[in-house]
Amino acid sequence: MRSLSIMIAATALASCTTSSQQADYDQRAEARLAQALAGKVAGRPIDCLPTYRSGDLVRIDDNTALFRDGPNRVYRNELHGFCNGLDDQTNTLVTTSHSGRLCRGDIARVVDLQSGMTVGSCVIGDFVPYTKAG
Repeated sequence: MRSLSIMIAATALASCTTSSQQADYDQRAEARLAQALAGKVAGRPIDCLPTYRSGDLVRIDDNTALFRDGPNRVYRNELHGFCNGLDDQTNTLVTTSHSGRLCRGDIARVVDLQSGMTVGSCVIGDFVPYTKAG
């Protein structure tokens, strides 16, 4: 019985640590997003981006990516699925386009840059343009 109590206490402590770490992660992601969209106004969502505009990816979190289009416009995309592990140094988002465009509904893979292995995948959402106000 005592070992069961210790296991429950350890599990509770671990979940607190995980919740705290997740909250820190979420706050950092929110701050990155706020900084990237500062002074910009959201426009009407579009379905596709030409692939020449899809190369400048900025990861916000596992479900949010920004595609930069010069200094005055950025496209926000909410990814659907499991793009867990997407980061700026070890993993990257890889898409395949046969139409010359990256579109809502396209499947993207998260690929480990060192091994080349797929470690996740997700579906591209709508592209919401944010343009510098004024």
